[in-house]
Amino acid sequence: MTFGFAPSTATSTAASSVSADSVNRLARMLEPAEWASAGIPLLGSPREVVSGLHSRHRPTPATAVVAVLDHEERLTASASFARRASVAADGWEFRNALLAQLRRVIPHDLRRRTPVRTAVLLYCRDGDERWTEEDGAWMWGLRDACTLHGLRCGAYITLTRGGWQVLGEGRGGRRPSSLSEPALLADAVADHLTAPTRSGGGAVEALRRTAAR
Repeated sequence: MTFGFAPSTATSTAASSVSADSVNRLARMLEPAEWASAGIPLLGSPREVVSGLHSRHRPTPATAVVAVLDHEERLTASASFARRASVAADGWEFRNALLAQLRRVIPHDLRRRTPVRTAVLLYCRDGDERWTEEDGAWMWGLRDACTLHGLRCGAYITLTRGGWQVLGEGRGGRRPSSLSEPALLADAVADHLTAPTRSGGGAVEALRRTAAR
């Protein structure tokens, strides 16, 4: 005769919940091939955009910088925030965090038939330039946040020890990196760096000139 114990209903329910949650998180991420085929607009000057955002926000690992660009790729608004370590890599959580920042710094464009502004995301993290599931969750979150705010979904850029990388495009560079010191800025531009996260195109043009030197 064999004796055994059937799993309790509570244990079975908890296991099913964990399994379902894992499946849902996997569904809320995008792989590089999916991202590349989604028609994400290419940045005309990715190095200038990355250098400008790095100088302005000085991100450290686990910091996300979301920026809104106009049709001429000039910065309209930007915000940076730290990812909470207690939050799992879930596209839904990242979407909500990005959307909250966008709503704080710029009005939505939902009344327009087609988006005229583009949101890009720069994420500073540990590790190398290879895609991770965390990157996939940020991609999903950015795309969904853009839809809900009436913006066009733009590039997703990682900043690591090895430099910066535009995922899905194969473009990148060694500088800036997560270890880089911000570029030296003129005094007039420094005033903009201490201002609120929302900024106009003039400051970005100055940042571009500085980054190009």
